[in-house]
Amino acid sequence: MFSIGFMARPPGCLNALSAGRLGRCLVVAFLGSGVVACSSMPTWLVPREAQAPDAAQVVESAAPPSARPSGEVTAWWQEFDDPVLSQVLGAALESNFDIQEGIARVDQARAQARVASSARLPAVRPFVGQDDVRVPANTGLGAQLDEFGLGPDTFEQLGFRAPERIDLPTYSVAAGFSYTVDVWGRDRQAAGAAGARSEAAKWDLQAVRMGVLTETAATYLEVGDLRHQVHLATKTSTLLQEWERHAKSQYVGGLADAHSFYSVQQAARNAESELPRMEARLADAEARLWVLVGDYRADLAAILPEALPAAPWQSPVPSEVAADVLVQRPDVRGAQERVTAARLTVGARKAELFPALSLSGSIGLTSAESGTWFEPDQWFRNLTANVLSPVLQRGRLLGNVDVAEAELAAAVAGYGRSVLTATHEVESALAGLRASYDRLELLASHKEAARAEALLRQRRYASGLDDYVATLHASRLALTAESNHAGGLQEVALARLALHHAVGGAFRR
Repeated sequence: MFSIGFMARPPGCLNALSAGRLGRCLVVAFLGSGVVACSSMPTWLVPREAQAPDAAQVVESAAPPSARPSGEVTAWWQEFDDPVLSQVLGAALESNFDIQEGIARVDQARAQARVASSARLPAVRPFVGQDDVRVPANTGLGAQLDEFGLGPDTFEQLGFRAPERIDLPTYSVAAGFSYTVDVWGRDRQAAGAAGARSEAAKWDLQAVRMGVLTETAATYLEVGDLRHQVHLATKTSTLLQEWERHAKSQYVGGLADAHSFYSVQQAARNAESELPRMEARLADAEARLWVLVGDYRADLAAILPEALPAAPWQSPVPSEVAADVLVQRPDVRGAQERVTAARLTVGARKAELFPALSLSGSIGLTSAESGTWFEPDQWFRNLTANVLSPVLQRGRLLGNVDVAEAELAAAVAGYGRSVLTATHEVESALAGLRASYDRLELLASHKEAARAEALLRQRRYASGLDDYVATLHASRLALTAESNHAGGLQEVALARLALHHAVGGAFRR
């Protein structure tokens, strides 16, 4: 019997693993499951029903009740302590069209599972009818009696007059039924496969939600960063314009050469020309945000931040991720369900190779007169049992088994790919997050140093110890350092989003 368990870990793997060891242990666990798959292929003799995931593992509160997860996996963004972000993500969960499409697919898969399960039940068809047969007496049975010398003339000799037409009215009320006995587990396993595909569709929906959430959060961060960058670029442009006026007066007065003046003028023009490009990027980011939340929202537009908050995104994160955290990844869980569905499908296809026992019949009341239609003595029943063996269709059925086994092999390969992809993404996200934190620390120290230098130059200029150009230059460096630090903060935030996406939600236990 085929089974695959993501929770299986070889001896020596600790509950909390570093990125490299996490990958090695998960690969070994998957390969061990693959050995089980090769040594004990699915069999129709011992079917296993598809198991639904835990109640905490499906989808957000915006979904129908049948497709909701617990808050533990899905409310990971609350760790950032950003109420505006929570409102934006809540709007995306409620109105995003990709999520709406995914919910429709879940409903479709659930309906298909109900259709497959109904095949396991007997089909009962009640009916009420009246048959009124009117034929000439010299046709059918009358013609055959005439051939044996029992025609109308014979009846007349006996003193009877045979009718010229025969009337045979029949009134019936009954219930017919048909049922194929699931001796070999075909219907049972087909229903289990449909149920597993329904669960896989739910996990696909969870993957869509996770993608929408991370993309919306990333766009939210981009909007906040670009607003801050536009503000800093405006201040830089204003400062360079002031510097240009000062350089021009120095040049006109013969206190500075042309090169110094034109260099400052060129820098001022470059800063001024950069503003429209940044404003266009900001407009594009805001438009993408409205697409993700389903439409323009004036209430959200009024509260979008003008800069990224530093503290929530710089909160500490673990340097290790528990191996079982990857179980919450929707692509891994969906791949598990597809393996289950493919395994059960193989069992159902093998069961089709064996004879099928079918029962059919009916029971009810019948009468030739409407007045006696419902009298108890008018009851009738019939029962038919058939054993059908697919002798001439065996080649086609064996082909169906081969197709199902190939689909199972593809599903197992897809599961292995999802496990390895998850491992790689977690490892990469952890490394990227560490690098982003290191870079942010350097940018923060540079920002503080540049700010201190600018304040010192301003005090020295006010005291007459420094010239105006040195003060303007220090202020420009401080603005550049602040812009770089804001970019580093966005990089850290995006790296944290990448880690949440890699583990499928929250990474703290």
